[in-house]
Amino acid sequence: MSSTRIAVVIGSIRNDSINRKLAIALAALAPEEFSFEHVRIDDLPPYSQDLEQAPSEQVRRLKTHIASSQAVLFVTPEYNRSIPGVLKNAIDHASRPYGQSAWAGKPAGVIGASVGAIGSAIAQQHLRTILAYLDMPTLGQPEAFIQYKEGLFDERGHIGVEETRKFLQNWMDKYLAFVKLHTAR
Repeated sequence: MSSTRIAVVIGSIRNDSINRKLAIALAALAPEEFSFEHVRIDDLPPYSQDLEQAPSEQVRRLKTHIASSQAVLFVTPEYNRSIPGVLKNAIDHASRPYGQSAWAGKPAGVIGASVGAIGSAIAQQHLRTILAYLDMPTLGQPEAFIQYKEGLFDERGHIGVEETRKFLQNWMDKYLAFVKLHTAR
């Protein structure tokens, strides 16, 4: 059976990232027909249009990784009521030069966790606006704004709260059905 490759773009590069743990937990909920490959974004140079014609090795790697995937899963925290700069930098690099976006047409899922009561709701809304411009069909419902609390999940992908596991399983099932729908075309 062939595997559907999903590029996982995590908006946090922190060593003990809550959103990296969430991404691992989500992948553990998926059937084996899906593979989840984390995309490295921490070593990209700051985006500059001056560099588009001769992109760095890191930028070429990013674009190749996105282009070779059938779908993208964005897992992001919220910084100052928006997406982290490192995530925006990666999006800009892989979308350029104009007309050569690696993102175009890739079905996307958007989810995130934060210690705040609203999870990453505003960052997700900002990201959805960007993805619409990039021509990425994006799962609209269900939305998932996860408030992180100690014991919610661990580094191995185990979800410590059964109610949360069920909620995330439902979200993941809907996202993977969305991916199947958009990759069957």
